[in-house]
Amino acid sequence: QVRLVESGGGLVQAGGSLRLSCVASGIIFRHNYMAWYRQAPGKQRELVAGVSSGGDSTTYVDSVKGRFTISRDNDKNMVYLQMNNLKPEDTAVYYCNTKYNPYNIWGQGTQVTVSS
Repeated sequence: QVRLVESGGGLVQAGGSLRLSCVASGIIFRHNYMAWYRQAPGKQRELVAGVSSGGDSTTYVDSVKGRFTISRDNDKNMVYLQMNNLKPEDTAVYYCNTKYNPYNIWGQGTQVTVSS
């Protein structure tokens, strides 16, 4: 059974930092592209950041470039999202994601709330 479990969300003031973690099981983790998405109330889920299977290539949505960093540890089956200089507009539920063909696999999500 493929499973993704996120942790690390919480309430933080604007300008603060959080580090999200996601542990994967049931897949050959080092083969998988991993991503973080987020969904704010009333908005569509959006891709925040992605990292290649080897960790050498990353992508970010423009709104988080320079503030967020995605990384992975293939020995621990973990992917991380370091979020710095958080803004109120970063408030959302953050989801870990991967593909296990033909399925799109999601974690349960972790809430990030940034107060102004």
